[in-house]
Amino acid sequence: MNSKFKTLDLTLGAVFVVLMMIGANIAFWFPAFKITYASGEVPITLQTLFAIMAGLILGKKLGAFSMIVYLLVGIAGVPVFAQMSAGATALISPTGGFLISFIFVAFIAGYIVEKASQPKVSIYLIATFAGLMTNYVIGTPFMYLSLNYISEVAISMKASVISMIPFFIKDFIITMGLAVVLPQFISRLSKAVPTLASRT
Repeated sequence: MNSKFKTLDLTLGAVFVVLMMIGANIAFWFPAFKITYASGEVPITLQTLFAIMAGLILGKKLGAFSMIVYLLVGIAGVPVFAQMSAGATALISPTGGFLISFIFVAFIAGYIVEKASQPKVSIYLIATFAGLMTNYVIGTPFMYLSLNYISEVAISMKASVISMIPFFIKDFIITMGLAVVLPQFISRLSKAVPTLASRT
């Protein structure tokens, strides 16, 4: 791996760190980015989308690494988490599991695409759904534990799962839409940045 390639890796990883920060706070900056339904509002966040994209575009290793950097930047005190928050305490908050899961989301999505002989829409759909499920399988139980044992808010696991359904539906629609259009986007991006071709 030459220095030019290393520089490109760092640049691409940094792009996704910035995208994660933007995705976490889009509803904070633009309050209109909320979905209103019978029981309340669901803020539109794009973190899950960008974590999956990191894996699909950068590959499992660099994608996961970019998510680790994102967490470290937030832990260091830069306000990159939701609601422009920062600090290590975010990792033990009710949403901390979702933050931690982004590392695995990127890795798993990237792994599935890398293992495919000819990545196509169906592969991207599978990889995207696997990444989405990883996000919620890790994040929801963590939220349940954090609420009950750290925040001392009594809630059942069933109620925790039900409370996440509107967010899951929102993320499902957004990420599945990504999976449909991303293959063509990556194909064009790979022509502009040839080193990306070896990742997908």
